[in-house]
Amino acid sequence: MSAALRTAPRLLTLLCYGAMMSLAIGINLLPVYLTTISRTFGGPGGLTQEQLGRLGAVGFAGLVVGILITGPLADRWGAKPFAQLGNLLIVASLVAAAFAPSYAFLCGAIFFQGLGAGLLDMVLSPIVAALNPTRRSAAMNWLHSFYCVGAVVTILAGSLALRAGLGWRVSCLMLLPLPAGLLAAFAPLRFPALSTEGGRLQLRTLLRRGWFLAALAALALGGATEAGMAQWLPAYAETSLGYPAWVGGMALLLFSVAMAVSRMAVGAAGARLDPYRVMAWSCGLSVLLFLGGAFLPVPLLALAACIAVGFTGSCLWPTMLAVTADRYPEGGASMYGGLSAFGNAGGICMPWIVGWVADLRNLHWGLAVSTLAPALMLPVVLWLRAHRATPAAA
Repeated sequence: MSAALRTAPRLLTLLCYGAMMSLAIGINLLPVYLTTISRTFGGPGGLTQEQLGRLGAVGFAGLVVGILITGPLADRWGAKPFAQLGNLLIVASLVAAAFAPSYAFLCGAIFFQGLGAGLLDMVLSPIVAALNPTRRSAAMNWLHSFYCVGAVVTILAGSLALRAGLGWRVSCLMLLPLPAGLLAAFAPLRFPALSTEGGRLQLRTLLRRGWFLAALAALALGGATEAGMAQWLPAYAETSLGYPAWVGGMALLLFSVAMAVSRMAVGAAGARLDPYRVMAWSCGLSVLLFLGGAFLPVPLLALAACIAVGFTGSCLWPTMLAVTADRYPEGGASMYGGLSAFGNAGGICMPWIVGWVADLRNLHWGLAVSTLAPALMLPVVLWLRAHRATPAAA
């Protein structure tokens, strides 16, 4: 075997980390500019909180659609076409968003950003799991930590553009080189098969197993824990805590840094930590921090609590994904698709719910509603831990 072929798995793993950063562009640029977009498309009165929440929900809807259509097709056709198409859609939708003439057009562009992100989200985890079969849990946490790195890059670029007066349209164009470069870098590489040689466990079989159904519920709640804060933090800092817009962008940047640090720490610890215990503590601490962020009377302390949710809540998604992949290693791409779809379903619902409650009361109460996600996830994680020793057929 040539040196080039021997190093291909490592190179492809690193490029998947880069693609996870590309995925982050489609999800994290929007929150930085919610208030600016409100003024651009809503006139003097701005858009309603529900309309702003709908933008985030549309992006996550595209994400889920991409995941659902890619799962079974990737098992049949392989991962490479979908990795390439995902990056291509992100490139095209960034250009469309940059020149969006109306709110409806922007919704469409954001949907296709989410669709491209969904294609990548679907294939990246099984690719990295196939490339690193002896260290799947650690590799998964490292992979998802690069989502946070991508979020940091995206938010930093958006916030600096905001500070410089360049606007959100220019920010969309500034982020084009990453997905465009990945299109070229992936082109000559071979991708691994996503199913084991012994055959793939059908998703419909998994859906008859109680442990797997509980894992789906846990992932939905884990996704809601992240999205509720991530989508609304800049707007909350500006409109409810009284900070200028650039501080809201920096708060989201620090939130993403906290997410990256947490995931890298869990990935580096590997088998030395009980993943179920880590998730249980993360749920409990996230509940306290959500309540503190929503109701602490000192704005600085409330903002600090919101940022800290990034550290406590970020390990829920990849760790839950990893323990499920370890329990069902023959699940194939369709299993990852089901898991990711439920995780992102939480991301669809929670930002919209936050906006809806904010219209009824205020954004303090809207953010407080997000507390339900980690609070409900905690007993599910404890049940999964209690039944982890049961046969995988359960």
